Amino acid sequence: MPITDFLERNSRLYPNEVCLVEINPANQPDKKVTWREYNLIETAKKEKYRREITWRQFDRQANKFANLLFTRGIKKGDKVGILLMNCIEWLPAYFGILKTGAVAVPMNYRYSAEEIEYCVDLADVRMLLFGPEFKDRVTAVKDKMKIDDYFYLGDDVPDFADNYEKMTYYCSSVVPPVEISDEDDAAIYFSSGTTGFPKAILHAHKSLMRAALTEQKHHGQTHDDVFLCIPPLYHTGAKMHWFGSLVTGSKAVLLRGVKPEWILQTVSSEKCTIVWLLVPWAQDILDAIDRGDINLSEYNLSQWRLMHIGAQPVPPSLIKRWKKVFPNHQYDTNYGLTESIGPGCVHLGVENINKVGAIGVPGYGWETKIVDDNYNVVKQGEVGELCVKGDGVMKCYYKNPEATSEVLPGDGWLKTGDMARQDKDGFIYLVDRKKDVIISGGENLYPVQIEDFLRSNDKISDVAVIGLPDKRLGEIAAAIVQVKDGMTMTEDEVKEYCESLPRYKRPRKIIMADVPRNATGKIEKPLLRERYRAVRLVEAESES
Repeated sequence: MPITDFLERNSRLYPNEVCLVEINPANQPDKKVTWREYNLIETAKKEKYRREITWRQFDRQANKFANLLFTRGIKKGDKVGILLMNCIEWLPAYFGILKTGAVAVPMNYRYSAEEIEYCVDLADVRMLLFGPEFKDRVTAVKDKMKIDDYFYLGDDVPDFADNYEKMTYYCSSVVPPVEISDEDDAAIYFSSGTTGFPKAILHAHKSLMRAALTEQKHHGQTHDDVFLCIPPLYHTGAKMHWFGSLVTGSKAVLLRGVKPEWILQTVSSEKCTIVWLLVPWAQDILDAIDRGDINLSEYNLSQWRLMHIGAQPVPPSLIKRWKKVFPNHQYDTNYGLTESIGPGCVHLGVENINKVGAIGVPGYGWETKIVDDNYNVVKQGEVGELCVKGDGVMKCYYKNPEATSEVLPGDGWLKTGDMARQDKDGFIYLVDRKKDVIISGGENLYPVQIEDFLRSNDKISDVAVIGLPDKRLGEIAAAIVQVKDGMTMTEDEVKEYCESLPRYKRPRKIIMADVPRNATGKIEKPLLRERYRAVRLVEAESES
């Protein structure tokens, strides 16, 4: 069963119910008016504060785009790219591509012109839908890309593209007569690219279905839930969590902004019940409350039942803080990779709040094991590489058989590259990325453990621990420490705080600086290693 069947079912069962709302806080009206008055006043504007569509409109728009693609020669297996900021048109376009049997290729909105060119070429993209934020970047490389047609969503359409809205307006809204099987190619997602240019990750339709069923099972979405989606839709995490809304025919809200007050205002005004956050956003909310910038009594949050986090290791201290402020919230940790169709192959479970710190147990429809360098299962409690197995495992790294063979041994298991251990109760704890492990004087140091410890300091907002070269020890642990706004902290204070750690785990270098994260919340450690490696080499030379 393809995931598009859920959309067509919802269009039949809930045709006039709102399914998607887009909130643009930066465009909030200056004067207080009703939503209806506001929309009447602002009908000429392309970007309003609030836009919405129903399930019938969603499905019709997807069908229209699918039929437009047919007129341009798109056929089953062809690749169609999406380069848009989060907007109400994003998901209908994605589903329109799926309905043709073509392969949807969402692209990172942070890509430079060169990265856009690289990914288009790597994924064999034939057609590209893009928005105004990307006009300059696409224009700069359009003559280098082998793209047959460009569609543009927005005003001032460039001369090399067609107007998406006008072209789809005149197309049929009839469901395309395309047979789609579970094994057919569905989408190509790109790795985060923090280790260089990204890899193209090919998924079949059964991956999308696995993500949808797993998400709904884990978080118990019902038709009455309202999901707040903040992360970018090009990433598997945001979209696969939204699939829970698709399965139940419930409403979701796309919020274009991450300010704490915007998040809480949207939860309040749209009556959101489920919110997925990244670690920095959850920290920002708590810090704003602590500073007095946010007064919770001004918001209606009583219906908010679940907050969950994924995409990166979650400090236990953060969840303890969150539960103090929001004691009635259920909480879940989601673990996954783009190679395993995003979140859900391992999850904590809302019933296991006593195990905060673990990433959890195998998700619904998933299996796990932890292996050593020889691919043998390690003993309980020992550290090894986490492997997962299920219908959500990728088909391959597209056009990269060597990289594929490194992570897919051929027995259905995916080697995640994450080092983990399992406790006596079967809960898995993430230790670190295999490539991030620091070997200092023969000892294995796991940065995540040191980072979790440092984040427990009330003055520290964020921290990244990386390995830097050392002539005697091979590597040393260096901590990049970001202090909370309005607070001060010295290197000596950090070192003093670390004295309760075992000596070999204490960072030997402290760097007071901001911690860079990518759009999905992951620390950009390759960037940090590159930034501070040269400095460390000079220091090491002077020390010798």
